[in-house]
Amino acid sequence: MNKIKIGIIGYGNLGRGVELAVAQQPDMELVAIFTRRDPQTIEPQDPVVKVHQINEVQDFQDKIDVMILCGGSATDLPEQTPEFTQWFHTVDSFDNHAEISQHLAKVNQVATNAEKVSVISTGWDPGLFSLNRVLFSSILSNPHFDTFWGKGVSQGHSDAIRRIEGVQDAKQYTIPVTSAIEQVRSGQSQPLTARQKHRRECYVVLKEGADEHLVREAIITMPNYFEPYETTVHFVTQRELDEKHSGLPHGGFVIASGQTGVDNQQVMEFKLDLDSNPEFTASVLTAYARAAYRLANEGQFGAKTVLDIPIALLSFASREELIQSLL
Repeated sequence: MNKIKIGIIGYGNLGRGVELAVAQQPDMELVAIFTRRDPQTIEPQDPVVKVHQINEVQDFQDKIDVMILCGGSATDLPEQTPEFTQWFHTVDSFDNHAEISQHLAKVNQVATNAEKVSVISTGWDPGLFSLNRVLFSSILSNPHFDTFWGKGVSQGHSDAIRRIEGVQDAKQYTIPVTSAIEQVRSGQSQPLTARQKHRRECYVVLKEGADEHLVREAIITMPNYFEPYETTVHFVTQRELDEKHSGLPHGGFVIASGQTGVDNQQVMEFKLDLDSNPEFTASVLTAYARAAYRLANEGQFGAKTVLDIPIALLSFASREELIQSLL
């Protein structure tokens, strides 16, 4: 078997997750990891895998089939995806919903000219949730959608707490309101506010001498992040935070409700419950790397989204095997 040769750019939580996911695929092998950091400071989980400076990427044009990009959506991927698609088929997890169309157009121009395939905005939202929104809206006429996130760690909100004066460390959980979920599942389609759908729970380690009251007020009144929600703040020790809140769980629901016929109410739901958000997201990216490779072999170059790709291309199994065992 000619294995798909994979490269990873960026070795944070997502990059480490991709390394683990690739190791589980019988048709893939990890060739190299690329980083902006000093490669000597990076220890891959597989000691055989080599780590290189990101400026060495072009030297691997003939050695890597698909490059999985594990940077952030704010500043990394808008630049990196078009850049590296000049030389490799690529997969990214760009998740700024408002800018996906712009990102797609920019990457598509590069991918088409270079005869490469780039699959953008993979993961679970955007990604798997997007697929289910399209599926649900194709089956139900004019459905009402509700999306719930959690229970899970929001890294962006955790970072926002850490920037508050007097905070040493913090973790923030987004928690869906159970009564709101049940209301939506029952088919009630009245619009729900942010406060009605989610609450936020914060675990905060204070710096020595910090004022607990001032920190709590700074958190619960923070516009956009916490002010619109019911927010609970717990002050804990660094040891307790490390021991009880070191993981990165997440998940969520997409629920669509609508009618068929005259008055029959239908509800469709897709749910994720994840022990490790980065590892799961990495597994999605890895599956789409396989699809990118197959599309390239068929000459279907350009930028793609999860909405463009037949689901059978994600699987290691052949079409015939999938039909026989899973249809």
